[in-house]
Amino acid sequence: MTDVVLSLDDIHSLASKCLTVHGCDANNANAVADVITAAERDGCHSHGLMRLAGYVAALDSGKVDGHASPEVQQLAPAVVRVDGNGGFAPLALAAGRAPLIESARKTGIAALSLVNIHHFAALWSEIEPIAEAGLAAIACVSYMPAVIPAGGNKALYGTNPFAFGWPRRNSPPLIFDQASSVMAKGEVMLAAREGHALPDGVGVDADGNPSNDPDEVLKGALLAFGGHKGSSIAMMIELFSGALIGESHSFEAKERDNGDGGPPQGGELIIAMDPNLFGDADGWADHAEKLFDQILKQDGARLPSARRYHNRTSALTSGVTMSEAVYEKVVALSKANDA
Repeated sequence: MTDVVLSLDDIHSLASKCLTVHGCDANNANAVADVITAAERDGCHSHGLMRLAGYVAALDSGKVDGHASPEVQQLAPAVVRVDGNGGFAPLALAAGRAPLIESARKTGIAALSLVNIHHFAALWSEIEPIAEAGLAAIACVSYMPAVIPAGGNKALYGTNPFAFGWPRRNSPPLIFDQASSVMAKGEVMLAAREGHALPDGVGVDADGNPSNDPDEVLKGALLAFGGHKGSSIAMMIELFSGALIGESHSFEAKERDNGDGGPPQGGELIIAMDPNLFGDADGWADHAEKLFDQILKQDGARLPSARRYHNRTSALTSGVTMSEAVYEKVVALSKANDA
């Protein structure tokens, strides 16, 4: 199979054009293209260009408003709310990020709730700018039923990812982003596209039988990581991104979704903390580095996000390599509505 090498500018331009052709205005198209490009840049291909088909489906069906303009509200000194007005999440996130950071610097800890959005991206790219601003941050979002609760027999929770960011003075932020399922659904989708078998224990088929076939698992359900422990975390995220902020749980999102294959409407919660206001303004950063040093002293250990930053450096200098088949599908999508 022939590979294609694209620069980051090429990827952004291709994604932006495709979204514009299918009904996004420039602000929304560029905001989504930013997160797609970041995913490809950092080696997170399951959230990169392969997601364009889902974005396009949601635009073509009319489920998502490609011209949505987010509305920002300061509900309390430490609580910011952004109503995405039925658009994709990236523009709503961009609108709420500065007010969240400002609130956290004033109060020590602040929360950003995003409602009426359609979220289809990785979380690490959303909290990295917050950590770069010197704040610790966590973020979580639900999706549609894909994960069986512990002891259950059918999907109820979303893959419900959770991300954490920690600022560092002389290094890029430490960030992890992980699903509460054994494997992120995007990775299962990527395995299905590339014809790879799944490891044992990832999911079950439509009849509830363990399966290593990604196509069968996509018809069935994923398992929570760590059994009841991951299941409890998935439940917590349902409450944080649903009941707490006045948005839907995963099963409710599915009930009202039109099934076009694009992201459902839902909510997201981000919490930011200013370490300078927690009592150790002079020592928190150096103290954290002692922990990181101890981790790195162990052979084979690495810090979360190290591989992503390595991929980023490579992409900035050498571009991103992808299969010609994936590239041609994206090009075809960007021409679908051309006159």
